Amino acid sequence: MRKIIFLCCIAVLFTVSAYSQILEPVKWSYSVKRTSASTATVFIKATIDKGWHLYSQVARTGGPTPTAFSFQSSKVFDLIGKTIEPKPITMFEPVFFMEIGYFESTAIFRQKVKLKGKNVTVKGKVEYMACNDKMCLPPTEREFSIHIK
Repeated sequence: MRKIIFLCCIAVLFTVSAYSQILEPVKWSYSVKRTSASTATVFIKATIDKGWHLYSQVARTGGPTPTAFSFQSSKVFDLIGKTIEPKPITMFEPVFFMEIGYFESTAIFRQKVKLKGKNVTVKGKVEYMACNDKMCLPPTEREFSIHIK
């Protein structure tokens, strides 16, 4: 009888753990390219799982949570302009009653920086929302740190 109860408990644990897996359909990677002695471009790449999409930085009120980048202020670098995104796919989204811009597969965002020192580290975070044709995940934040030599 104890063996049966033990086996039932193990089966329940495996079932619960299978349902409690955290979905992470967007993976982030980072790189940097120096463009001069005092400037660089930071590349922030979103790799998006098949069937999922990530929203553009440009979204009207009442729509989905747009992708947003925030950078920690620093004495060793300044941001040059805003974070640039690739051209999004656009379509009318009946759920929001508006045109929505989004990305599938990959999206590479670029941020230019003016360097005021050597060995600069650009820190910040990205907030984003990922959806597929059945559900949207809650907005998620990911911190990043990119070293520029």
